[in-house]
Amino acid sequence: MGNAIRLLYRKCLNPTTDDKPHGVFGSTAGVSALSRDLFHFETTSQVPEGLGSYVVSSKKAQANWYGKILEAWKQSKPRPQTADEAARLVITTLKGHKKADVEGLLSFYRLPSSHELDEVPTNQSPVSIPEGVKFELNTLPVDQKSVADGDTVTVYVSSKDPIVSSSVPKEVSLAVVKRAKARQKKNYTEADALHKKIVASGYRMINFQDEEVLAKKFRIRLRGIDSPESKMPFGKEAHDELLKMVEGKILKVLVYTEDRYGRCVGDIYCNGKFVQEVMLKKGLAWHYVAYDKRAELSKWENEARHKRIGLWSSSNPEKPWEWRKNKRGGN
Repeated sequence: MGNAIRLLYRKCLNPTTDDKPHGVFGSTAGVSALSRDLFHFETTSQVPEGLGSYVVSSKKAQANWYGKILEAWKQSKPRPQTADEAARLVITTLKGHKKADVEGLLSFYRLPSSHELDEVPTNQSPVSIPEGVKFELNTLPVDQKSVADGDTVTVYVSSKDPIVSSSVPKEVSLAVVKRAKARQKKNYTEADALHKKIVASGYRMINFQDEEVLAKKFRIRLRGIDSPESKMPFGKEAHDELLKMVEGKILKVLVYTEDRYGRCVGDIYCNGKFVQEVMLKKGLAWHYVAYDKRAELSKWENEARHKRIGLWSSSNPEKPWEWRKNKRGGN
């Protein structure tokens, strides 16, 4: 019976990994904690301890919510994998319930509130590939260390993806095979040395959905925007906003060209949000007109200017391209 329940848990709830403690098992906050608490509710009919501090309704009402969310979770295909997806499922499922309860439940799991989900109107990810796109990347979940600043992200794409599969160097493929054999023999020193060889070639082994995947590294420069450098005012805010959007997420990247630093220049979409739009509307980037003439980028920048938000709270913020030029001139 125990094995059957665990199998049902893996198939129906499919938890993911987040990073702050919460929930009935003292597990992680976000999607993982919610999925585990749903499993716990299914087997015990118990709602999480501490939830009452976040909501106004009784435990009987709370049990009613968890029953509804559990059923919706099982029916959803695919299962929610991100905080935004989980929050939308909760909001949709509990539509008609007290707003204070819904928002309290979201806060309990540190999921985005309904206001946060709706605060930035965004373009949907395009159905067809726009003119000028060289290729499309669908990434593995983005690591926290992969965001360099407000307009640059390092991503990894599985070698099973057609974009990557046809170009994996033979020496990398051989190193992957040898590493797997070394790990089977528990020769971790050799396995680590082989992984360093793989990394030096622009690839790495990444754990994804309980499986090790060979993935290729791509550095992405967000097309059409320029965010403050890290040492500039609002540089940290720009970095943190981009990280908040993409960390742990699977991204869709439409690549148009390559810059002189070997980075792919492209548009990034995350859960249907156009990332450049969010950065511009929050006043955390300039429209980089010299390289991109799209009118909508200027429109979004002007909206933030008019509201005087982000870097536009200053009357005359220094442009990052001028800041870089001055720094080079000072060397």
